[in-house]
Amino acid sequence: MKLRQIDQYRWEIPPIGKMRTRGLIFASQAMLPDLRSDQSIQQVANVATLPGIEGASMAMPDIHWGYGFPIGGVAAFNMTEGIISPGGVGYDINCGVRLLRTNLQHQEVEPILEDLVNALFRNIPSGLGSRRKDLKLTLPTLRQVLRAGAAWAVKNGFGTADDLLHIEAGGQIPGADADLVSDKALERGRDQLGTLGSGNHFVEVGYVGEIFDDSIARAFGLFPQQITVIIHTGSRGLGHQVCDDYIKIMMRAAAKYGIELPDRQLCCAPLTSPEGEQYLAAMAAAANFAFANRQLITHWVRESFEQVWQAGPRVLGLELVYDVAHNIAKIETHTINQITKKVCVHRKGATRAFAPHHPEVPEAYREVGQPVLIPGDMGRYSYVLVGTPQAMMETFGSTCHGAGRLLSRHQALKAAKGRSILQELAAKGIVVRGASRGTIAEEIPEAYKDVDNVVEVVHGAGISRKVAKLHPLGVIKG
Repeated sequence: MKLRQIDQYRWEIPPIGKMRTRGLIFASQAMLPDLRSDQSIQQVANVATLPGIEGASMAMPDIHWGYGFPIGGVAAFNMTEGIISPGGVGYDINCGVRLLRTNLQHQEVEPILEDLVNALFRNIPSGLGSRRKDLKLTLPTLRQVLRAGAAWAVKNGFGTADDLLHIEAGGQIPGADADLVSDKALERGRDQLGTLGSGNHFVEVGYVGEIFDDSIARAFGLFPQQITVIIHTGSRGLGHQVCDDYIKIMMRAAAKYGIELPDRQLCCAPLTSPEGEQYLAAMAAAANFAFANRQLITHWVRESFEQVWQAGPRVLGLELVYDVAHNIAKIETHTINQITKKVCVHRKGATRAFAPHHPEVPEAYREVGQPVLIPGDMGRYSYVLVGTPQAMMETFGSTCHGAGRLLSRHQALKAAKGRSILQELAAKGIVVRGASRGTIAEEIPEAYKDVDNVVEVVHGAGISRKVAKLHPLGVIKG
């Protein structure tokens, strides 16, 4: 696939064949050999063939091969001819990340770090198929969760009203319909609310190592050496089942509506069709489950700190900075070629990055822009960025979502063979607990791109800007 360099951070796939628009990849020259090692560039071109696409078919610098759409992909479709595709959202609907700030400083936590990580690991079920023994929802209650999202959790004592002011979309995607979620999906979700799950999901205690922009860091409540907590998880088995159910429906719908697909994994339906509307409503329900899931985990993070520190919220802080979705499709208003219109923005492994003064940026951050949270790997660092006007003009207010995988899970296991990953991380002062040695081996730091390089691209391209760098101290892995 031919790539044309536009500048230091942008590469274009000129439209060829049945592409309706160009592809646009944000990357550095050094990233190209890895990009060319899988099918992700071809996937960007394939997305460009779908009906109703507006602007470019885009990929962020954490791009890698995914189901249909690349992970790191962003594509917007108009509301008349455009489509909605489960492959453009991903299996883990509303996988996302939230950041908590504390009143504690690095040196205060070091003596109790191991106790703290152990308490988090005890209080938050982790691993494949993890379930809560203390919270199995009735089906009517689960349906309430799917409608209300994080607001259900707050109403039932798992957080504060202030938390809802610091979550994308207030922690509740409108239009959710629990009746369009299958019985199998509901059953999978009944006892998984408040659990971390497996794969790359984690809770990480860290500290603010560097500040790049003092005034914005202050607006986000961040200061040097401050203890922070990142929570990364999604909609668990419920969201996975919703995706699985609707891929089957969309396979039939694409044929029914005569949508030509270069790859069956791009199966989709017109946004205006019954199948398209039903998927959006079911996806919103799964997204709300994920918002509630991260809210409940926040509650048990707060309880774990209180147990170990023997202090309450006033001393600890543990306030929510922000919560963003990584895998979602949303109806948003954007200006395209000087015309303001509604579009359905697919962000799959990509983060919303809205600019200052946007009405959907929380009031507390309205003057500086939306916080953008970019987790790295458990051995290096993560970033807090801020959304920019350039992102609004060029990427539908989107940027990268993480480091991006470099090695497959199988390759990572092979690279970790014969090594003690726990000891290697302990030597760096990082305490890690995981559901299994295999899970930790799959998540070795070198399985991911260096998030420094990924962030440098989006910062250099101007689609988000660096605010702070966070360093890990203790991690529980799914």
